[in-house]
Amino acid sequence: MGSLYLVRIAIIYVSLSNYRYGVAVEGIADLPLHSGAVPEWLYRYMERLGRAIVRALIDEYGASEVVRRFSDPLWFQAFNNVIGMDWDSSGSTTVVLRVLKNVSWSEDLDFLVLGGKGAESRKIPEEAPLASSRLGLGEDWGGEIRRISYVGAKVDNVLLQDGHSIYIHGVIVSSEGMWTIIQQGMNADRGYARRYHISSLSFKNLPLDPHTGIASNHVLKPLNLVDSESIGVIRAIEDIISQGASKIIREIALVDACIRGRRTLIGDPCKGFKREFSVGYYKPLKIDRTLINTINEIQIKGARKIIDLLGIRGFGPEAMRALALVADLIYGYTPSNRDPVSHPIDPFKYSYAHGGKDGVPYRIRRDIIEKTIMTLEEAVERARLGDREKVDSLKRISRFASLVLGSER
Repeated sequence: MGSLYLVRIAIIYVSLSNYRYGVAVEGIADLPLHSGAVPEWLYRYMERLGRAIVRALIDEYGASEVVRRFSDPLWFQAFNNVIGMDWDSSGSTTVVLRVLKNVSWSEDLDFLVLGGKGAESRKIPEEAPLASSRLGLGEDWGGEIRRISYVGAKVDNVLLQDGHSIYIHGVIVSSEGMWTIIQQGMNADRGYARRYHISSLSFKNLPLDPHTGIASNHVLKPLNLVDSESIGVIRAIEDIISQGASKIIREIALVDACIRGRRTLIGDPCKGFKREFSVGYYKPLKIDRTLINTINEIQIKGARKIIDLLGIRGFGPEAMRALALVADLIYGYTPSNRDPVSHPIDPFKYSYAHGGKDGVPYRIRRDIIEKTIMTLEEAVERARLGDREKVDSLKRISRFASLVLGSER
């Protein structure tokens, strides 16, 4: 086997195994909506290569570390590129989750993927007890996975309102209870998607900073109630929901009248916007039976914290906006419009490993991807039998490759 090919494998190995020592995890990446399905022959290669990579990483670091790495949007994208999916496609999320789900449920790897795109995401309540049993997490974890999934989905729909509708939602769980949520929203008007990553490591200070990263093409100005700048709004909302339902509705009606330009007891705080938002924020409210029932449900459930609101069925973006407007226009606390994304290094270079589905930077090379699969499968199998020579050889070459890659940055 040629030395250049070994270096190629080593670069993949070091990139995907040593990424834990890399740069910041939050990220922005192009995710335009692509058309066209992955050919069946290529998907088979993707799944086989994905399985080989995951096995190698689990043998080296354990399943929980693999779950943690998928909470990094750049690492997720690098994995996607290496297995041959287009580097900038919104379809990356669907394909990677499908590959991981098929791999994780077909053998015992100490982690499982639940959910997926569209109807698959709605199967999580059914899959959760099966996953908790198979992973040996105990009966209570079936309900815990459902709760994590439900609240996590609402974080990027209710607390962070950026104009993207969630249509992909997956949860990755390890046998040690480490978990990662990967979900994707679409903005049909712009023709772009963004991917949200949340993990058990970042979910500890809710509602603030729940994300490990957000991959998006553009920085927007969302209604952002997960930002520390919104802490005043959060506390005001918690004070508001502690009041009686009739008082809450009266204050919402007062704000609605103000926005519509009617004379109110609070003067005219709606004259001139305090901040610019990418989504409709300072606009009339729809005070209908649905909103009134939701406010009543808040009282019945005894919700006192903003995070409690996410667990109330029927409490959605419009109800949260109504409460945020009361906090803003009556009590003077304006929410943040900061988009929680940052600009990492470009993950495009990982596409050179085997090419991309649509021919960027070049068409998929079957011969190369087959050699990669065979090399990794053989290395993992030998290591499991006690012969680590091939794995150790890849690691030695990878150390050299990492020096070369480092010098190029």
